[in-house]
Amino acid sequence: MAEKNYFLNRYTVRNYSDKHISDDLLQQIITEAEHAPNTGNMQWYSVVATRSKELRAKLAPAHFNQPSVMNCDVLLTFCVDIRRFEHWCHLRKAKPGYDNFQSFIAAMIDTCIFAQQVCTIAEMHGIGSCYLGTTTYNAHTISEVLELPERVVPVTTLTLGYPAAEGKPSWRLPVDAVLHSETYHDTCDADIERYYAELEALPESAKFIAENGKDTLAQVFTDVRYTRDAAEYFSTIYEEELARNGFIE
Repeated sequence: MAEKNYFLNRYTVRNYSDKHISDDLLQQIITEAEHAPNTGNMQWYSVVATRSKELRAKLAPAHFNQPSVMNCDVLLTFCVDIRRFEHWCHLRKAKPGYDNFQSFIAAMIDTCIFAQQVCTIAEMHGIGSCYLGTTTYNAHTISEVLELPERVVPVTTLTLGYPAAEGKPSWRLPVDAVLHSETYHDTCDADIERYYAELEALPESAKFIAENGKDTLAQVFTDVRYTRDAAEYFSTIYEEELARNGFIE
């Protein structure tokens, strides 16, 4: 029997069993993930592992009370962390110049690479995971609960735990929709129709359209799930958090 392709068969897990991830295994996963590529080997990131039910209950509202926050085994909050490197610079009589947007972006990219490395390694150990995109929506609340100091900003969150049941991979765009040869090639109407046909044909897509009273799945995204008003509101909140940490004015 051919071995299953991990990457083609991976799926997000939101419901977890009671099986515990040992501290040793968690440390091993983080140790291995630290070998992810990063800018200048400065490693401008940290991760806060929260197991306490009390602390997770305080974090849950910031993540809109998504159930996986409370039923996972461990909640991992990945943060841009330039504070540690700046501290080292000061001790070595060097003057860091990283209180700017460019440095934050570099650190954010590296933090996300690190987070994905953790996600992949954990899943290869049979551990399920779910990214919480809500981290940047309520970054200040998360920072207060986790007692993050200046120059440490939350970027993304992973819930980890052993799956309660097996899942299935989600729909993905065909490769020719995302792979461009030599230069970027813009899409025509026919391309778009073909790229999204499978998604629009899924039973759950029809359900989303019906229960939200919309005509198309795209309207569910623009009018209900990811609205302009919400994006602009949470943009302001995250900008305030970056300003508070000295990355923008």
